[in-house]
Amino acid sequence: MSNKIKGKYGEDIAVKYLIKNGCKIIERNYHFSRYGEIDIIALDKSTLCFIEVKTRSTEKFGTGFEAVDKTKLSKIFKCALSYLPVAKIPYKNYRIDAISILLTTNKDAKEPKITHIKNVEFL
Repeated sequence: MSNKIKGKYGEDIAVKYLIKNGCKIIERNYHFSRYGEIDIIALDKSTLCFIEVKTRSTEKFGTGFEAVDKTKLSKIFKCALSYLPVAKIPYKNYRIDAISILLTTNKDAKEPKITHIKNVEFL
């Protein structure tokens, strides 16, 4: 599976997980010309969430969270600040989240492992 396909698949899993946990999806792959993109923008009650999703087939070369470094968080933060003035939905707070999806190659495991860190600071 190519990295692009794997990433999209992981984002689809994350969206289902977020909806199941009461979030409303506002945007997916929202592009900011200067800073990049945010994978998912969701509303968790009255909190606007900017979510980075990292999908891995194995943790042999590190977890998904290890790819969310200080530089990546800085870009996400700049994207979020650019989005806030144009947000078309009411929110009281905002935060940056990270979701790691570990796809399983184990035949006994039926679901991928999903780990969600809310209000990410520099990992």
